[in-house]
Amino acid sequence: MSLFKASFAGALALTLTAAVLAQTPEERGFAIAERNDVSDAGFGTSSVELTMTLADPSGRTTTRELRIDTLEKEGEGNGDRTVTVFYSPRDVEGTALLTHSRVIESDDQWLFLPALNRTRRISSANKSGPFVGSEFAFEDIAGAELGKYEYTYLETREVDGMQMDVVECVPAYERSGYSSINCFFDTEVFQARRFEFFDQGGQHLKTLVLEDYREYEGGYWRPHRQTMTNHITGKETVLEFGEWAFGVDLDARDFEPEALERL
Repeated sequence: MSLFKASFAGALALTLTAAVLAQTPEERGFAIAERNDVSDAGFGTSSVELTMTLADPSGRTTTRELRIDTLEKEGEGNGDRTVTVFYSPRDVEGTALLTHSRVIESDDQWLFLPALNRTRRISSANKSGPFVGSEFAFEDIAGAELGKYEYTYLETREVDGMQMDVVECVPAYERSGYSSINCFFDTEVFQARRFEFFDQGGQHLKTLVLEDYREYEGGYWRPHRQTMTNHITGKETVLEFGEWAFGVDLDARDFEPEALERL
């Protein structure tokens, strides 16, 4: 490296360091969340089949098969649209959840119950309730859209051999079941690796760990295993994903409440 290049590189590093130091914790927290959001942009549509395993403290387990279809967000103030449909076992077969994620407004969610052959809207007062008996709440199923939280950078530290930026995310929407969430983003490919959920009393309620990330064509990263642990009940829900498909034949009509009954 020439003396000029070395000097330029050194000056650039100092400039970037100064820029980071000049940010407030809130500005830096938002920048980290934005970096994660941008890293996933442009996939259009996706579909994946997965297995959900529910485990109680005694080790008893129940397994479910399902699929998640996603339509990427369109327009200001809107987030991704997702449909989650269950294939088995028989007691949940055909159950489907449609989510229209919003930024500040409450997410729109509809649940189709095949036993009743009807679709009902999930009220904002029930978003913190468990989704089909799992450790995931209805609000966990909705996308973590940029601007949905108030962000504060806490620290950068090593977790499981990776450097991670830790950001406190406080829900900016009403009636959340959480007072705050500590969000861990790796500093290499900018993906979310861990979420620590705190209830309205400030108690550490749940932890979600995302593992086995794989990069797909187009630079899209997806975890193939997610584990949600409830520290109060000792229960756990594990999601194990198959291969993700992108650019699948889906459009906005597939993400309307009327479409749930056709699934």
